[in-house]
Amino acid sequence: MYAVIRAGGKQYRVAPGDVVRVEKVSTGTDGQVEFPVLAVSSGDGVVGNQSDARVVGQVVEEGRGAKILVFHYKRKKQYKKLRGHRQSYTAVRIAEIAFGGQSFKAPDLPKKEAKPKKVKPVEDEVASTPRTKKSAVKKAAPKKAAKKAAKKK
Repeated sequence: MYAVIRAGGKQYRVAPGDVVRVEKVSTGTDGQVEFPVLAVSSGDGVVGNQSDARVVGQVVEEGRGAKILVFHYKRKKQYKKLRGHRQSYTAVRIAEIAFGGQSFKAPDLPKKEAKPKKVKPVEDEVASTPRTKKSAVKKAAPKKAAKKAAKKK
């Protein structure tokens, strides 16, 4: 089961459970987005049209793509212009494709369990007392003085 949808001036072939990066779209209620449908297929050819079908997706992520450099150059004219561009996108997971009274839903994702926090063991009172630091003796100063004296001779 798949559908052809339109988003951001482009067409995408999607199935339930697919994650698609589309042009930035505004999120509806609860992060759900509904796409206009061009065609629907159930494996044996195109069977539906846009009036019967609907495709619903869940927003997974919003971000910006990699930087693209746009470089304008005219030889022998001393003309150079460099601009950068990052396109915004929305990653959408297709949750459901419905048409003609049938509904095909994506399988639920397993929920990630939170890792248990590490607990520091209780230390004895003797071990928890602050330790005194021994002062470090600098031995480099006498060597430097000896080298300077040797250079003067």
